Amino acid sequence: MANEILSSLLKEYEQKRLRAELDLEKRKEELYKNVPRLAQIEDKLSKYAINTAKEMLKNNKNTINELNIYVEKLKKEKKNILESIKLDSSYLKPKYECLDCNDTGYIVNEDFTTTMCHCLKQKILDKSYNKSNISNLDKENFKTFNLNIFSETIDEKNGMSPRDNMKYIYDKCKEFVDEFNNPNTKNLLFTGNIGLRKNFYV
Repeated sequence: MANEILSSLLKEYEQKRLRAELDLEKRKEELYKNVPRLAQIEDKLSKYAINTAKEMLKNNKNTINELNIYVEKLKKEKKNILESIKLDSSYLKPKYECLDCNDTGYIVNEDFTTTMCHCLKQKILDKSYNKSNISNLDKENFKTFNLNIFSETIDEKNGMSPRDNMKYIYDKCKEFVDEFNNPNTKNLLFTGNIGLRKNFYV
């Protein structure tokens, strides 16, 4: 189930990234239509980035410095244009929901390893929570559990009534919850065939 949840969430993340990137393209298209100079600057910055990479391979420091000067001038001009129309540089970036992982679900560390992002961890927890009956705690809890639906008639096999048996189980479950943070507390295991009333009753 855990792998299914992760696979489903990663597909959702992929769709979110795609929507954010498509939204950016639409905003850019509209902005460049109204301010053509910004489109020209972006085009030049892209070309300078390629040229800088080429010159770095040649180790041509003088040309690299010149290119960097041109790039800084263009960036400053772009910033001034955006400010003049009351926008900032974030307008030309995808609007991801999570800025830590850019809606990938994973964060790239300094050593280029990846760590699952807190947002994906939380979504996995939420999905797992919703698939369990824990989400019904407001209705299904110790206070609303009804022992009266169980018979008081003594069962000859075990010498106690179903109600007394459920009261014992109830007390053990309550004790388990109350002592949950105690490292010496043992786990609970519910076993039995279908129809033996292992689930919640009101």
